[in-house]
Amino acid sequence: MSFARPSESIQMSLFPQSKPATKSADLDVPKTYTGLAGFHKYWGKKPIESLCYLVEKCTKEEDVVMDPFLGSGLISLECVLRNRRFVGIDINPFSIEHASFLLDLPTSQEYYQALIEIENSVAEKIRNTYLTSEGKIASHYLWEGDQIVSVWIKPETGRSRIELVPSALDLNSFSTYKDYKPLHFRNLRFFTNSRINVKPTMTVSDVFTGRAMRNIDLLIESFANYPAHLKRALLLTLTSSAGQMSNMVFAIKNRSAGKRNGNGDKIEVGSWVIGFWLPDTHFEINVWNCFKNRANKLLKALPAERKYYAVSNDAASVENLGNDAWLINSDCRSALKEIPPESVAFVCTDPPHSDRIPYLELSELWNSLLGYSVDFDSEIVVSNAKERNKSKINYNSEMTEFFLEISRVLKPNGYIALYFNARDEESWQYLKNIEKISGTLNFIGCFPMTYSATSVVQDNRKGAMKNDYIIIYQKGQPYTGHPLTSAFVHLPGWSSQFPANKGE
Repeated sequence: MSFARPSESIQMSLFPQSKPATKSADLDVPKTYTGLAGFHKYWGKKPIESLCYLVEKCTKEEDVVMDPFLGSGLISLECVLRNRRFVGIDINPFSIEHASFLLDLPTSQEYYQALIEIENSVAEKIRNTYLTSEGKIASHYLWEGDQIVSVWIKPETGRSRIELVPSALDLNSFSTYKDYKPLHFRNLRFFTNSRINVKPTMTVSDVFTGRAMRNIDLLIESFANYPAHLKRALLLTLTSSAGQMSNMVFAIKNRSAGKRNGNGDKIEVGSWVIGFWLPDTHFEINVWNCFKNRANKLLKALPAERKYYAVSNDAASVENLGNDAWLINSDCRSALKEIPPESVAFVCTDPPHSDRIPYLELSELWNSLLGYSVDFDSEIVVSNAKERNKSKINYNSEMTEFFLEISRVLKPNGYIALYFNARDEESWQYLKNIEKISGTLNFIGCFPMTYSATSVVQDNRKGAMKNDYIIIYQKGQPYTGHPLTSAFVHLPGWSSQFPANKGE
């Protein structure tokens, strides 16, 4: 079998009776993403330490915490584990799906049992599409343009590889599915955006081979009859591995050149990075292997016991004490209008940073596999895709509208913590004007956020600041005697001055 049976004796609980307090020193050296936090890629994930620290210092148990730009949704689990109620809003269907997964995890045992059943059902069918003339199963195909130039198989023992010259069987196996059209996931919708290497004429057949699409269909079919929480975990296992199943896995050449005893001709497997670049030299990787590898990582992270949280999607019911969380797939401005006034104690969010990350465009592959359509028109973002008409002027206007709604739903003396960075003065404008426009929000200060490691989405372009900043606002007139002030002023890098971008 491909999956290791979980051992309850060594599995740590994800649901302890209490969480240890987060210290300010933890913000300086955040941990890398592991376990559930590292299971699925998402663009611009923030270190958990800063989220936890702010939730602990700015709220008390049973308070409502809101993230109206939910993103990866990691904050949702951290809030409910600290006995805070949570409201998450995002226009991205994937975001709500991932947060729903975090708040309704399957046990490791039931996930394991499903994996065994799926393996028995479809693994052999998938593997047979990669059968070589030697009777072995190919793990990788190296492509140069539209030609297979090398076939890799795994040896019986060891971690090395055996490279074969493509045979007639290899070429025929690919040709069998060359014109395959997916049955269980939709085509992709792209715009003209060179920044993420997409154009409107790109289709799902550009991103995947026909063989990969057929095998993905087999996996999706095998998930169909499982309970909702388990099916969601299986689908997210698929989306988390889909990048490695695609034609976007580049080949690394000459990495060993110049090293002692290095082989400059050796080719290694790269990975899917931000965007939809389709390199001429790329790998087609065995779909079952991709799914299996990701599933084993999740299997190690799942709890031995299931925890139930009451989750609603009704924004108007936020004051209902019977719910632990609300997850709402909507434009945040529309959803906020339904939330009762002065019902939220703390808003902690990482909004779109102008043109830094086009979240919906980058999530299109995942939403396709999950079966969701996307409301691109209502997204608050600056996009390089001109046909979307997402300009900085519109962005500032829409973010100002968002802030006015946030001010309405925030309780008196409540805090807003905003993660932000942009490379130009114009993109900061709404933040500098919000005090005057809202009449109720006051800038308290800010501090730099340290990443756990150099991120592929850190903004290193000209004019961008080295760090993201966490900018703190408070509703009502701030006063220095407030007991929460000390939670901020002792933070490394805390400043009562608004951050300045490099261009100022």
